[in-house]
Amino acid sequence: MTRKGGEADHPGAGHGAESAPSPRPSYRRILFVTGKLAEPALRRTLSELAPAFACDVAVLKITVAALMTTPWIAKFLEVPPGTDLILLPGMVEGDTAILSDQFGIPVQKGPKDLRELPQHFGQDAPPTDYGAWDIEILAEINNAPKRTPADVRAEAEYYRGSGADLIDVGCTPGVSFPGLAALVQELRTAGTRVSIDSFDPAEIRTAVGAGAELVLSVNRSNLEVLEDLRGTGVRVVAIPDFGKGLETLEPTLNALERAGLPYLIDPIIEPIGFGFMASLERYAEIHRRYPEAAQLMGVGNITELTSADTTGVHAILLAICQEVGVRAVLTTEVIPWARGAVREIDVARRLMYHAVRQRTLPKKVDDRLVTLKDPRVLTYSDAELRELQGQLKDANFRIFADGKRITVLNHALFVQGTEIQEIFDQLGVNEAGHAFYLGKELARAKLSIVLGKTYRQEGQLAWGYLTPPDDPIREHFKPTMRTGTKPAD
Repeated sequence: MTRKGGEADHPGAGHGAESAPSPRPSYRRILFVTGKLAEPALRRTLSELAPAFACDVAVLKITVAALMTTPWIAKFLEVPPGTDLILLPGMVEGDTAILSDQFGIPVQKGPKDLRELPQHFGQDAPPTDYGAWDIEILAEINNAPKRTPADVRAEAEYYRGSGADLIDVGCTPGVSFPGLAALVQELRTAGTRVSIDSFDPAEIRTAVGAGAELVLSVNRSNLEVLEDLRGTGVRVVAIPDFGKGLETLEPTLNALERAGLPYLIDPIIEPIGFGFMASLERYAEIHRRYPEAAQLMGVGNITELTSADTTGVHAILLAICQEVGVRAVLTTEVIPWARGAVREIDVARRLMYHAVRQRTLPKKVDDRLVTLKDPRVLTYSDAELRELQGQLKDANFRIFADGKRITVLNHALFVQGTEIQEIFDQLGVNEAGHAFYLGKELARAKLSIVLGKTYRQEGQLAWGYLTPPDDPIREHFKPTMRTGTKPAD
C-alpha cells in the first residue's frame, strides 16, 4: 500500500527566514582605503585574490587605519575616475553616507581583518539559492501544565525567534491542565503555530478546538479521538503501539486515512544504549515501505540524553532526516548542553537540504555549526611580522597568534612564546590599565591557539552561530600612555 501521509505545505517550507543571500553587486573598479602599516599586507592580499575588478589603493597619511573616521577620510581622500565602490577598513568609525554623498558612489566598510577579503568577495561563499529547507522544527515546552502562562509565552517567543516553526505544548500524564485551551488560544493569537503533545483524548480535543494544528501522538490506545478530529484538517503523528514493532502501525494508518486526516509517522528514535541504531533502521524501513509518507523524529531523545556538544550531533541527525524522509523534528532545550538546539537545527536543516538536493558535500557552504574550532585559521608569517615591525615608530603593542604561538611586537620588542605569563614578563608594563588590557588580549590569543581559532586583536573569537558582535567601544580604545593597545589594522 502506498502511504502519502499528508505531507502538507506549510508557511516557509522550502524557503525559510534566512534564505538565499542577496547577490553581490558587480563592480568594475574598487578603491581600497588603508593606512601606512597595512598597505603591504593589503597589496599582497589583493594580488593573491586576483579579483575580476580593477583595484586602486589609497594610502592615507595615518599609521593605523583603524584610527580613521569617515569625516577625516572625507578631507583627504582622492578618488580616481571610474571608481564605482570605495571600500574602507572594517574598523573605521563613522557613517559611510558622509563619503558616498561627497563622492557620489557607494561606500562600504570591509572586513575587520584584511585577511578576510577573499571571503568578503565571495570565495567559498554559499550559492545564491542557499537557505531553503523542508524540515519543520517543533520546539517542545516540557511540563506545560506545571508552568505559568507567562513562562510558557516567554519560552515560546524564544523558540520562535530561534527558528521554530511550531511550539509543542507538552502535557504531563496524570496532571490536569485546566488552562490548556486558554494557553493555546493565546499562543495562536500571537501568531504562533501550535502542536499538542498528549495521548489523552480530552486534552487533544481541547487543544485542537483552541487552534492546535498538529497532534503528537496516536496509536491504537487512543484511536477513538480520530472521530472528533474528522474534518478539522489537523495533522496527526502516528506511532507504533507501546512496546511493539512497526507492524502495529498499519491499523493506525488505516484509521487515519478513513478519517481523512493528514499524518506523519514517528518510528520513535531511542537513546544511545537503548536501541539507537535499530531505531534509525526503523526510519529507513518506513521510508522504504511508504516512500511518500512524511516522518517525525524526536531528536531531543539523543541530544538531551548524550553528554556531548550538540552542534555536530544535530548536523548528523538532520542529514539522516533529510535522506530518509523525515519532514519534522521535535526538540527542546532543557539540559544545559542542549542550549541553542533550535538555532542549530535551523542551520543544519538548510545545510543538509542543500547537500542532499544538490548531491554535494556539506562543506564550505555554511560554517555556522563550526563553533569550537574555526573552519580556517588566518595567520601572518614571521617575515610579514618582521616587515610590520620595521615600519613601526611607536611603543604600542600589536598582538598576533598563528595557531602555535603568540607574537607581541612594537617598534623595539619582538616577543614570541606560548605561555602568556612569560610573554607578559618581557613587555615591561606596570601601569594597571595596560596590564589588564594586555592580560585580556593575551588570554584570548592563548585560547585561540588551544582551540585552533583565528585571533584578531580586540576582536571577538569566532564561535559559529554563537559569535557575539564585536564591541565597538573596545575596538576604538584610545591609549593615554605610550605603551598601548591598537592593532596594526
